[in-house]
Amino acid sequence: MREIDTLVHAAWIAPVEPAGTLLADHAVAVQGGRVVELLPSEEADRLYAARSVTRLPRHVLVPGLVNAHGHAAMALLRGLADDLPLMTWLQEHMWPAEAKHVGDEFVHDGSLLAIAEMLRGGTTCFNDMYFFPEATARAALRAGMRASLGVIAIEHPSAYATDPANYLHKGLATRDQYAGEDLLSFCLAPHAPYTVGDETLSKVATLSDELDIPVHTHLHETADEIAGGRAQHGVRPLERLRRLGLVGPRLIAVHAVHLEGHEIDLLAREGASVVHCPSSNLKLASGIAPVTALRAHGVTVALGTDGAGSNNRLDLLGEARTAALLAKGASGDPRALPAHETLAMATLDGAKALGLEDAIGSIRPGKWADLTAVELSSFETLPCFDPVSDLVYAAGREHVTHVWVAGDLRLEGRRLAGIDEDELKAKAAWWRHRIRNAP
Repeated sequence: MREIDTLVHAAWIAPVEPAGTLLADHAVAVQGGRVVELLPSEEADRLYAARSVTRLPRHVLVPGLVNAHGHAAMALLRGLADDLPLMTWLQEHMWPAEAKHVGDEFVHDGSLLAIAEMLRGGTTCFNDMYFFPEATARAALRAGMRASLGVIAIEHPSAYATDPANYLHKGLATRDQYAGEDLLSFCLAPHAPYTVGDETLSKVATLSDELDIPVHTHLHETADEIAGGRAQHGVRPLERLRRLGLVGPRLIAVHAVHLEGHEIDLLAREGASVVHCPSSNLKLASGIAPVTALRAHGVTVALGTDGAGSNNRLDLLGEARTAALLAKGASGDPRALPAHETLAMATLDGAKALGLEDAIGSIRPGKWADLTAVELSSFETLPCFDPVSDLVYAAGREHVTHVWVAGDLRLEGRRLAGIDEDELKAKAAWWRHRIRNAP
């Protein structure tokens, strides 16, 4: 028998690759944090002697979910200002609160709170855009979670940096500091065309080419954003980015709600990716992204929660269900975005957008063992005719029981490893008092 670190047996495994695959009574063998093999459970017990064995006879095991867009630290601003349009929400509430409170401690504590929520919901990797990325890096490493961190760029000064050049310098220094950390990767993250000037965007394009890293930005989120872009620059924001050299296979266009046909063609032709944040778009009344059309043209569409300030929930399973339902309702086609394809959006497509598809996003030999187990034996998920359908349409984050990141068990029986839950709750209460009582 071959000695390995871990065997995880499950009633069903949906590995995502090959597409549409569902394996019954199988196991995943893990060694050194990576998947060694997927094989029938009986055969696994015969071939492998594992130091740790987990048996999940009522569960579906899927790749760890990938939250392709968010602002983790804004978990501390959850519910601070609701039921408002985007620019009112930003300019009159979020930006003033951030100006008063955002610093290294705020970002670390807020990121850790968000990470705890995401892990409990089956997310194993998140793509972040926020100030003080080094604080988010520390929180992610403390919790043992995978993160893609944004090298943010924005024109206005903050407690983090004084100007765009300073933002980029500090963010790239953080990237250098954490080089070699398997759990961390980086994106360039100009906030949005309406907050970043041409000179900065051109610099970002050059850096992306030189460093071969993605560019993660809000784009075409609202009709007002597009109107403002046309008034200021004479063209729609996507065309402005194209002229500045940013539209290509490294572009991660977040939201992409308001797209014309030729713009969908452009994104497809250039190999760009889109991150669909359905709940945030609905809550801010930004609109519904043309997901069906994007996918029909071959554009990679991943899923994101956005921040807890504009969504309130960092729940990627919830986003998957909402995305599937919106695709059907918006297209008039009940066959749009079926369950297996929705699961791929929440996993492999997020990994592709981040340039991590060779490392995560599916359960395949050689990839990191980022795994999520969802129990399908509760009243809400019975009877179970199709585990993947149950996962997308019936299950919720409360049914996630186990999560592994690089083979390490980070959630077991709904309890987090490496995070003092009581201490974290007390921190959240302390920040609520501080924010609420700020002058």
